[in-house]
Amino acid sequence: MTQPQKGVCAEPNLHAQYLLLNVVDDDSQAVRAKLSRVLDIFDHYENEHYEAMVTGMIAVGTNYWPELYPGLIPTELTPFPDMQCDDRSAPVMPCDLFIQIRADRLDICHAIGVEIVELLRIHVEMVEQVRGFRYLDGRDLNGFMYAYDNPRGMKRRDIAIVDDSDPDFTGGSYVHVQRYRHDLRRWFSLSERQQEQIMGMTREHNLASPEQNASSHCVRASAKDPESDLPGLLKQGMPYGDMSIQGLFFVSCSASAKYFKSMLHSQIFGMEEGEYDRWLDYTSAETGAAFFAPSVTFIRQQGQT
Repeated sequence: MTQPQKGVCAEPNLHAQYLLLNVVDDDSQAVRAKLSRVLDIFDHYENEHYEAMVTGMIAVGTNYWPELYPGLIPTELTPFPDMQCDDRSAPVMPCDLFIQIRADRLDICHAIGVEIVELLRIHVEMVEQVRGFRYLDGRDLNGFMYAYDNPRGMKRRDIAIVDDSDPDFTGGSYVHVQRYRHDLRRWFSLSERQQEQIMGMTREHNLASPEQNASSHCVRASAKDPESDLPGLLKQGMPYGDMSIQGLFFVSCSASAKYFKSMLHSQIFGMEEGEYDRWLDYTSAETGAAFFAPSVTFIRQQGQT
């Protein structure tokens, strides 16, 4: 039976380490073997520190996939959708590998990251590393609940995991990442009513706001599957920041790449009347990349070839 990577459908954690890497040598066989060993690192820490609820995910970038795994390509694996309208944009930062490490202990996230970077050191260069954290009861740094529409339990698999419709890649997931930077000084200069109109939800209880309209974030950033009425994306991102820079590292996993593209178009372009996502007036994407996270079974099999 094909085994998905645990990090794809994992429930929320307290801490995350996101690693974005570019491969700098041509020894694809060695990289395939070492990605299989990355899974061993995840398993080791999960077994040794079970209380930390360790989960991990390895995803391969669109451009690097044919080089790493020549032959078959996931059906919907396409480059990150580069979009721009007025001052709203979704910039592209192509990247070969994305590794997500999550746990309920910050030290464990750090230890896993150090081991992975050392393992891959001669093959890769670091493009970016971002440390995420759970904020309060699962909120973005703007004070509103993040990914409140994520389902729980087995429904997460229905959203995030490729089924038998693409038999060569069953158990995999289409992954998109973006690093957003928030302008919280401007945001918190707004009244609570203005914020709730922009987000479309109440801040305290996360209920539909009477101020909600077609340009509210919860409307524009929705990516529903019309057949199941479930969200088309499982959002795995977390806030990041320090005393000078704050934002959200967005991660979505899906059984289909079309939902992310649809959501992004809705946010940036909106509808004919120009009803784009007003939250984008207070946050902006600085990076963007598309990946595929193959199943554990696939990574281990390919690591032996």
